Amino acid sequence: MEFRELLKSPGPVILDGGMGTMLQAKGLALGEHPELAALEHPGWLLEIHRAYVEAGTQILCANTFGANREKLKRMGKTVEEVIPPSIAIAKQAAAGRALTALDLGPIGQLLEPTGTLDFETAVDIFAQQVRCAVCAGADLVMIETMTDLQECRAALLAVKENSRLPVLVSMTYEERGRTFLGHAPACAALTLEGMGADAIGINCSLGPQEMPALVEELARWTTLPISVKPNAGLPDPGGAGYDITADQFAASMAELTQLGVKCYGGCCGTTPEYIAKLCKALEGRTIQQNPRQVPAAVCSPVCAVPIDRVRVIGERINPTGKKRMKQALVQDDVDYMLGQALEQTQAGADILDVNVGLPEIDEAGMMVKVVKALQGVTDAPLQLDSTRPEVLERALRVYCGKAIVNSVNGDAETLDAILPLVKKYGAAVVGLTLDKKGIPKTTQARMDIAQRILDRALAAGIRREDVYIDCLTLTVSAEQEAASQTLEALERVKRELGLKTVLGVSNISFGLPARPLVNQNFLTMAMVKGLDLPIINPNLDAMMAAVRSYHLLMNIDREAREFIAAYSGADISTSITCGPGAPQAAAPTGERTLAQIVEAGLKGEAPAAAQKLLETMDSMAVVDDILIPALDQVGADFEAGRVFLPQLIQAAGAAQAAFEVIRDRLSAQPGRETTPKGTIVLATVKGDIHDIGKNIVKVLLENYGYPVVDLGRDVEPAAVVEATKKHAAPLVGLSALMTTTLGSMETTIRLLREEQVPCKVVVGGAVLTADYAQKIGADFYAKDAKESVDIARTVIG
Repeated sequence: MEFRELLKSPGPVILDGGMGTMLQAKGLALGEHPELAALEHPGWLLEIHRAYVEAGTQILCANTFGANREKLKRMGKTVEEVIPPSIAIAKQAAAGRALTALDLGPIGQLLEPTGTLDFETAVDIFAQQVRCAVCAGADLVMIETMTDLQECRAALLAVKENSRLPVLVSMTYEERGRTFLGHAPACAALTLEGMGADAIGINCSLGPQEMPALVEELARWTTLPISVKPNAGLPDPGGAGYDITADQFAASMAELTQLGVKCYGGCCGTTPEYIAKLCKALEGRTIQQNPRQVPAAVCSPVCAVPIDRVRVIGERINPTGKKRMKQALVQDDVDYMLGQALEQTQAGADILDVNVGLPEIDEAGMMVKVVKALQGVTDAPLQLDSTRPEVLERALRVYCGKAIVNSVNGDAETLDAILPLVKKYGAAVVGLTLDKKGIPKTTQARMDIAQRILDRALAAGIRREDVYIDCLTLTVSAEQEAASQTLEALERVKRELGLKTVLGVSNISFGLPARPLVNQNFLTMAMVKGLDLPIINPNLDAMMAAVRSYHLLMNIDREAREFIAAYSGADISTSITCGPGAPQAAAPTGERTLAQIVEAGLKGEAPAAAQKLLETMDSMAVVDDILIPALDQVGADFEAGRVFLPQLIQAAGAAQAAFEVIRDRLSAQPGRETTPKGTIVLATVKGDIHDIGKNIVKVLLENYGYPVVDLGRDVEPAAVVEATKKHAAPLVGLSALMTTTLGSMETTIRLLREEQVPCKVVVGGAVLTADYAQKIGADFYAKDAKESVDIARTVIG
């Protein structure tokens, strides 16, 4: 039975369990690469796969999880050498009783903007694996253990563009309910379903008891079948295995049928015994497939914005009528646009419109650059605004999340060019009620165009909930009767078509005096008629006050909490200008303090701000009184879950850019020390090839100003000792992700002590605990990258 047919069957779909655990049990030696088992231990691999089939597995994952060219080149092998025999062995074991999946795991490098790996390079890496799998006869693709939604997107695009294979996509979440990059299940669900995944789910990191809350959150945001592959609980660092038995695992997993989970399997620590008992526990059960109504919503990787109330789209990143924005585009001043984004989100914008269309620049190139930069500093979803399909495609390709495309109209040519892009990249789309004849004069003619756009979108496979209609705002100074027609059309679109609505509000008052009065009143009238997405300048409090008042009066802002938070104690003016006590937006671009720049992660603005401060402040006062407190604030926000790892890295990068200016000033002053006080040596221990966590620690430490010597992965204990002595490093950081390599970590620490190297040791990794770190002689245990920085500050200063 084909995978898509299995998903439609009434019963559960059984996946397999852990592979690394089984290879180790077969005798895989420390330092051997599990990715090469098909070449070096084909008999073991065949026996493991067969054991899973006998246990009841319906889908076998080929041993290709890490078989990408970046990892294999370090082993002296190619994708073409490893993937075909790995799939062939799985198919031999399946023998018609199970399907065989190409298993795609993370590349092992961070993608932009958090890291340096280019998105298209990532797509190409995955595409090479997919093409090999197609030739080898894989039945489907399983993308799993992803922590970065952008990497998930790259892998999913690679599958869609290079095959017709069905695909299951699974991410791994921490106990706080997000990936370690801060990406949310809701955002994964909206994005991956939109891009055409056949099923989505959760695997690794947690045990089955932690699954229900994550499953419930996924189910709120997707109509797709859900897959769950938890670990066998938590690993024992001492090597005694995992803390959940096969019986406990099966019992916990069986309870998930009540939540509608369709696919069941295991990850780290699970074996054929676990899968056999899971099959028995699920025997005779049917999956409760309750119809799910997913709300209209858009998202970034960390923030889902349901269109369940009036949501403000900020209009300021657009050169139309904005001399300073035009100048920024011509001068490639992306920092100005980032500043505009932050001002708008802090003023209350939920979504940001991005339009960089100027005839004298490369619009597509600039759009890509701005989208990437914006996603590095703001969590707000983006509306990609262009009339050119090639610009929209390049922007949609790199945008991580579910965007809005602005726009299509009723012209068949435009619909043919843009709707396929909206469908491919899982976006929502704005439909303008105009066509080649222009903007209709009557309400009915606008309704006819809206219906035409909706019909074409539905035919293209776009959900009704993802079609937003703009009935178009005309200036009343030229066509006074047009305002009432726009409002009537808007109301009918809501009532008769059931679609979300958009309006560029400020067009209404062009050419009139007292424009804020007209804009505010028209906005209020439009919201009463059913406007969902006003495109406005959120920095004008008169406009935001209208939105907040509407939410208050319509009982959307329950208990008036948002209204009171915005205006409590404010001296509100009822004139057409803002009162002095009205809520204030962020400081305008060019007026932000260095602390605000660091907290916002604006690396480009930091050097000039530091230089200006040095005109009136001592160098070290800037560091001690501004940079360090700003970083401390970002760190506190990270620990409280208000910001996530990408923002932490961006903030540290901005601080480092400022510090470089300060370092130059110090070096010019006789007697002032500019040499760093100590180097940090980092290594993933012998036998362990998982280094993405160590790489993140390195990036963060360097951005905080610490010199780092990175010894890489699979590092001999003697090499750590040698490097620590050579660089007189006061701090050594050791990482391990596998329980089987914790012995190497202990050996490395023991050798450092025996050689009497004067250093402190910090250890980290998913399999470690504070108690075990103390047991093996480490001085510190870091639960995450931020804590590694805190420890460096304690040890080095």
